[in-house]
Amino acid sequence: MATFIGRRGMETLLSASRVVQSLLVIPVRTKKRYFIPPSVKSKHRTMEEMQATARAAGLVVPQEIMERPINVSCTAGIFDPYIPPEGDARMSSLTREGLKQRTEQLKQSAASQLAVRKVKDYDESFSTKRFPEKAHEMYIEAHNCLTSFNRHKLHALVTERCYPEMVRGNRYRTLRWKFVESLEPSRVVQVRCPEMVSKGNLYGQVTVRMHTRQTLAIYDRFGRLMYGSEDIPKDVLEYVVFERHLVNPFGAWRMHGKIVPAWAPPKQPIMKTLLMPGPDLKPWEEFEDVVTQDSVVEQTQWYK
Repeated sequence: MATFIGRRGMETLLSASRVVQSLLVIPVRTKKRYFIPPSVKSKHRTMEEMQATARAAGLVVPQEIMERPINVSCTAGIFDPYIPPEGDARMSSLTREGLKQRTEQLKQSAASQLAVRKVKDYDESFSTKRFPEKAHEMYIEAHNCLTSFNRHKLHALVTERCYPEMVRGNRYRTLRWKFVESLEPSRVVQVRCPEMVSKGNLYGQVTVRMHTRQTLAIYDRFGRLMYGSEDIPKDVLEYVVFERHLVNPFGAWRMHGKIVPAWAPPKQPIMKTLLMPGPDLKPWEEFEDVVTQDSVVEQTQWYK
């Protein structure tokens, strides 16, 4: 059955207003918002009022639990830190003051003997006579990994507490460290077995006295010397703490930190370098040429 459309019908179908209207009207599906963010004037509202408004809108506010993550593979600090005697490595044991320091060390060694027994219950090969040699090798290897930025091997030699203290501030610096010799044989001065989190979760901390000679030079990102020297060695007296998680059968001794005595002399300040603003150079120009051109003064006649 054929349908005939008249002239007016054709004009109505082909009118410009009908075509433009069909192009401009676009259906948009919007999402219904159950919670409207607070306006600028309500920024001084309390947290309780904002939570009440959110609950009234049907939103469930998650409860914030203030928890601090901890690492059970190492402790957060040094338990009962060793107090070095004043004038160590400078005072002879034959003098009166040296004999007093020696007697005090013998009195404090009673607690260390009890801790050594606990350590041997979990580590049968532990010995205060052989451990300083192992700690000395670990100390040198850890500092070599620090200078070469071998972070994967450094994690196996130092604890999670000691790692950020060693690498902090060394991102844009170049380290040159070298071990020269040992002035005195390393020895164990203190052993402790602290507990953490629960009873029976034991950690072994051994403090080793090291008197060595070494060189250290720190360069900035521009290659300028900031601290120390590569040619002048210095005598260094350090009390290094090594730790192991005794309960863990796969635990190993790692460097945990250093003890700085109160009577130690202050360290040499680090010379910081800054980038001073200079002339804007073009790709074909050199800095020396621009400086020499600016330094040349043109001769002018100031009299007639």
